[in-house]
Amino acid sequence: MSDANSRTDSYDDTYTESQVIMTTVKIIAPFTLTYGLFLVFHGANTPGGSFQGGTIVGVTVLMLAFAFGIEPTRRWLRDGVLVGLATGGVAIFTAVGLGMIALGGNFLEYDRLYYELGIKQKWGLEAIEIGGISLIVSSVIITLFFAMAAGFTPDRQNGARTETGAETPAERRDRGRGAGSSDTEVSDDD
Repeated sequence: MSDANSRTDSYDDTYTESQVIMTTVKIIAPFTLTYGLFLVFHGANTPGGSFQGGTIVGVTVLMLAFAFGIEPTRRWLRDGVLVGLATGGVAIFTAVGLGMIALGGNFLEYDRLYYELGIKQKWGLEAIEIGGISLIVSSVIITLFFAMAAGFTPDRQNGARTETGAETPAERRDRGRGAGSSDTEVSDDD
């Protein structure tokens, strides 16, 4: 068996099934999700807001990933869904802003809704808060978490890229020793 295969086989996955954590997340997740959505939907009228609510919704998904495994959660929430949520949030934000310009005002000037259409300006703010900011924040938090978690795979124990065939620092060190070298070398990596 080669050295690379033995390193991969001895790799200890970061996920450990814990009944305590799984049960706790099963109990807490519905409440944190509800509180996050409450902040999102009442963000323009009460303390909190869509940024904080989107953060809590994103962190609820992170709790699920910690409890039930990062890879199963990543498969459940595919990249396309996360990109769609972030893109949809940016599109809603931009559409509302450009809509105000089309009504003769400035970017995000909600007064134009009332003067031109008879709609309270509150609804423009709600569209930005609920449809824009909360979607962007929650999807970015989840995406950043998955991107950071992707660095810890059997092929990339030290964070070095090996998918393209590049050597890890340990492989360079082992190759540089040669056949007759002593194995008593101390590494700074440990």
